Amino acid sequence: MKLKIAYWAVTGLFCLMMSYSGFSGLSGSPQVVEGFRHLGYPDYFRVLLGTAKLLGVVALLVPLVPRTLREWAYAGFTINLISASVSHYASGDPTGNVMGPLIFLGVMLTSHQLWHRVSRGAAEPRPSVQPAMG
Repeated sequence: MKLKIAYWAVTGLFCLMMSYSGFSGLSGSPQVVEGFRHLGYPDYFRVLLGTAKLLGVVALLVPLVPRTLREWAYAGFTINLISASVSHYASGDPTGNVMGPLIFLGVMLTSHQLWHRVSRGAAEPRPSVQPAMG
């Protein structure tokens, strides 16, 4: 039970961060548009990425999503966060901007590992412990 609570807490935190990022990308606010321009990306990429993040959040939060789709969502977030870190580094941004996506990546990887542990625990019945004879 504690494992399941930890999974949902970490996953909820990660999805909250990615939802904020996704909606920010779709908002077209001047700060976000300038941020993407600064990194060298075209404006349409901001909308594409924002949409992908929100779809990924749905894939992580809806329990009935097939396992393969959930794995693809985790993979997509991994690629996104590593790419964001590399983009900030290549643009000469401060260390905090480079490390931010990597911190989110750590939270996401924790969610991924907890998901595997929770789903493995639900799928595999625990063997009963038999007293040793002898």
